[in-house]
Amino acid sequence: MRIAYLDCFAGIAGDMFLGALIDAGVPPQVLRDATAALGVGASLKIEKVDRCGISCTKVNVLEGDHLAEQSQPSYTHQAETQHQHKTGHARDHAHADADAPAPAHDPAHTHVHERSLTAIRTLIQGAALTEPVKLTAIRTFDLLGETEARIHNVAVDDIHFHEVGAIDAIVDIVAASAGIHHLNVGAWYCSAVNTGGGTVACAHGTFPVPAPATADLLRGCPTYSAHVQQELVTPTGAALLRVLDPVFGPQPAMRVEQIGYGAGTRNSKSFPNVVRLSIGEVAEPDEIPGESQSGAYQTVTVLETALDDLSPQVIAHVAEAALALDALDVMLTPVIMKKGRPGTLLTVLCKPSDAGALERLILSESSTLGLRIRQDRRSCLDRRHATVSTPYGEIRIKIGSLAGETLNAAPEFEDCRAAAAKHHVAVKQVQQAAIAAYLQQFPPSEGRS
Repeated sequence: MRIAYLDCFAGIAGDMFLGALIDAGVPPQVLRDATAALGVGASLKIEKVDRCGISCTKVNVLEGDHLAEQSQPSYTHQAETQHQHKTGHARDHAHADADAPAPAHDPAHTHVHERSLTAIRTLIQGAALTEPVKLTAIRTFDLLGETEARIHNVAVDDIHFHEVGAIDAIVDIVAASAGIHHLNVGAWYCSAVNTGGGTVACAHGTFPVPAPATADLLRGCPTYSAHVQQELVTPTGAALLRVLDPVFGPQPAMRVEQIGYGAGTRNSKSFPNVVRLSIGEVAEPDEIPGESQSGAYQTVTVLETALDDLSPQVIAHVAEAALALDALDVMLTPVIMKKGRPGTLLTVLCKPSDAGALERLILSESSTLGLRIRQDRRSCLDRRHATVSTPYGEIRIKIGSLAGETLNAAPEFEDCRAAAAKHHVAVKQVQQAAIAAYLQQFPPSEGRS
């Protein structure tokens, strides 16, 4: 199976991701055609640049004959922006030349033409793009809008994107979506993400890196701060990561065929401001000791204890708390214990790195005096998500595959439940519509290849 691995040791931004796609073999015309399809008068400038002695690809978005002034959309509610515009600045505020002085903020430039999330969806939906590309691009913008709505505690429809930033961000996101689908990889993987450090000036004050929108988008992703006191991850880069829904961790066993380096605007002399994209085939099981048919065996820690003197309410609480601490799974099994007492076998599966916190949780919250702890191996299908459109809205489909063959596809239950509640229909009706949409978009002959 063809897979891709992103190494975000210097963070990620929209322009960096576009550069990595091209450098790894996506034809530039794929991205140019997607940009032209939007009909917003934008184009791409693609060039080779040097970052700490490494040859990389740099992508700039042009409006007419001029370079767009910033890459990230600024988000407004009641005439306030989270990220200030920096007029005359390099296009990527998070990856600009660290030695260049920041230009003065120009209020007259900040609050001009705006696009709502609905308008952006309409623009993308009306473009001459394939349906999967449209869905990926719209989902990315939805994530950006939902993030800002949470931060400002307003309805998502009240969030507007400034036109200057939005055109640039729309191009980044739509072109990236076209590149993603052109690669046609079976699964995405990603390293932990370096967010950088220091502080960033926002319209609401100075915040620590990552900025609020980026921090919200990176919930659940492994992140760290190292090497530089600068902002390394932009909201667009974080939103693209969320849409890819990669498996985070070390590079999986693979035969790398193509490597691409995408450059940001900042050009530090000692820290390469690039994201690396590796593309190749999953290594065959017989090439690596300890491999299973579905890829690598994963080591998990199992914590287990039997309880016969604890309230069912507390047991349920412990199970919920374990999941909140990132347990991979929690099982409650009825058992008969000594003296014929009915009890509950509590079994928690987790990553070895999370075992300590979960052990403490069980010992402190339950009535047990001890735990059984062991290491097990598990074999998992490769997992990814696709989004389909139904009469009840967009629903994510969780897909499990083995050696490139799709074996399982199921709608995400929470998406179906929310859509059913919104439209006042049965959950099973939404599930059936989602499966029908999936089979129409990915017929068995295509979805199983």
